Amino acid sequence: MRESASAQELLDWYDRNARRMPWRVGPDARRLGVRPDPYRIWMSEVMLQQTTVAAVKSYFETFTARWPTVVDLAAAEDADVMAAWAGLGYYARARNLLKCARAVANDHGGVFPDTREGLLSLPGIGPYTAAAVAAIAFDRPETVVDGNVERVMARLHDEHTPLPTAKPVLTEMAAALTPQERPGDYAQAVMDLGATICTPRKPACGLCPWRKPCAAWEAGTAAELPRKLPKKRKPTRLGIAYLARRVDGAWLLERRPDKGLLGGMLGWPGSDWGDAPQDDPPIRAEWRELPAEARHTFTHFHLRLTVKTALVPMDRAPIRGDFVELPDFSPSDLPTVMRKAFDLAKDS
Repeated sequence: MRESASAQELLDWYDRNARRMPWRVGPDARRLGVRPDPYRIWMSEVMLQQTTVAAVKSYFETFTARWPTVVDLAAAEDADVMAAWAGLGYYARARNLLKCARAVANDHGGVFPDTREGLLSLPGIGPYTAAAVAAIAFDRPETVVDGNVERVMARLHDEHTPLPTAKPVLTEMAAALTPQERPGDYAQAVMDLGATICTPRKPACGLCPWRKPCAAWEAGTAAELPRKLPKKRKPTRLGIAYLARRVDGAWLLERRPDKGLLGGMLGWPGSDWGDAPQDDPPIRAEWRELPAEARHTFTHFHLRLTVKTALVPMDRAPIRGDFVELPDFSPSDLPTVMRKAFDLAKDS
């Protein structure tokens, strides 16, 4: 770089341009002595993993209105939390959310540990979340590195090693810039810079407070960085979803095992997901196969579900699953792929 980047330059930019978020205490409020709520910071960081700010805001507001403290969340029913999480994806996060809340409530008197090491001792909290909560909630000088920060560091240093191979060196670069003063605001400033200025496509270099020290800007390579290794092609798995409705309007549902994909979520009984799913209906009925499939993409594979529907009499008992009375059934409580199957059945 032609000159070293300055944390103070970035903090000055953040003071003028910080994004407003429901979990954030902005720089003006921080100067007046308002402290971030560790519970809200932790909640937002868990929700934001592999999800966008836009997608998270409404979920965050719903959760914190319904469970305003970590003790309230710890006392919640598992099914209620899983239902409130439906549609946000990566459902293991919801299970870990409850485990962590209960550990804080039961083992720490409802108070989050204020160090990275203490936070790492909690279930479901990994290195990134521990660093983020320690920095943002407690102003610890921890290095917080997400995708935005990786992109900023790669461009600032014109680092062409592809991700994920480059993660350790980009983390070292980020650590070298993390200040002792205002580390929480600084962590949020770098993430805001990546989200609003140093964007994946068409970075607004002319508005960047780090333009002068940016090696990629000088070299004209900013738009090419960070480089990434080619992604492996996702396989496609097949499955069958059985949507049985009783004549009184009740739907046959079953809760998935706690472990595995969509663990603990309520959904339609179905087959295993693989190359050749076996027909295994959950109740005796005249099943009708719909002409359209429910299609969904997970992190590691594409899923194509054959949707079968049936209307069953009141006295017919299911082999697995339970009927949910119509007033107690809410499609919005289903994970996205299950809701897609429901939409097909409803429209048919």
